[in-house]
Amino acid sequence: MVTARSQSIMSIDGLDVFYETEGDGQTIVLLHGGLADNSTWGAQFAGLSPHRRVVAPERQAQGHTPDRPGPLTYQAMTEQTVSFLADLDLGPVDLLGWSDGGMVGTLLAAEHPELVRTLTVTGSGFASSGYAPGAMEALIDLSPEDDDMVMFAAMYAQSSPDGPEHFPVVWEKVRTMWAEPFDWTPWVRQISAPTLVIVGDDDYITVEHALEFARTVEQGQLAVVPGASHLVPMERPDLFNRLVLEFTADPFPEPMMPLWRKARG
Repeated sequence: MVTARSQSIMSIDGLDVFYETEGDGQTIVLLHGGLADNSTWGAQFAGLSPHRRVVAPERQAQGHTPDRPGPLTYQAMTEQTVSFLADLDLGPVDLLGWSDGGMVGTLLAAEHPELVRTLTVTGSGFASSGYAPGAMEALIDLSPEDDDMVMFAAMYAQSSPDGPEHFPVVWEKVRTMWAEPFDWTPWVRQISAPTLVIVGDDDYITVEHALEFARTVEQGQLAVVPGASHLVPMERPDLFNRLVLEFTADPFPEPMMPLWRKARG
């Protein structure tokens, strides 16, 4: 019998962090994408909770977790997530991150290997050079009133305790963070947890960069989802959930005819 979804709030460094929990069994932690919230994980709560205990926090200024003064940074969000896992005594967990959530998961797996059993990222890279040409530039140029921002603004208005009028402030923080060039290759090389990199074949992250990610980590695997965009978990939920469940159940497969894995060994 699946445990019903519960909602809770945890104080982390004075910030009231909202999170949800559903199901029983080995814990899998979901980290949502930037400017998103747990509603985007609807198909994953439904598909994973019959098999696993699903835990999903919402980060600062996103979902039901309020904003506070100062910039948003990946490092600060990573430290916040580390505190979240430690305070709930959750590690080591299977960590699943989407877009910004995957980037938080990447830093977390590199800096705190004791907390991560496996890492799965979708639509997430480790360097700004991995974005599809022009994609991020076009995104960060949008104004908060742009038609392409309607979905994000509506999601924010529905859940944020800061109210819809605060959305332009949050958008300015997020796009400033997104515009900052980065290259986390040294961190990726530190990741010892088995890692599954999932990417849509028409994603914000290029397939080539996703392959590089999977081959740079110590124990990497790659899944390219055909006919999919940056929204793989929503577009192809059954396939996505199966990939995650099978990977976390058996993160060390033994291919019959390995090539580059054999060369690395």
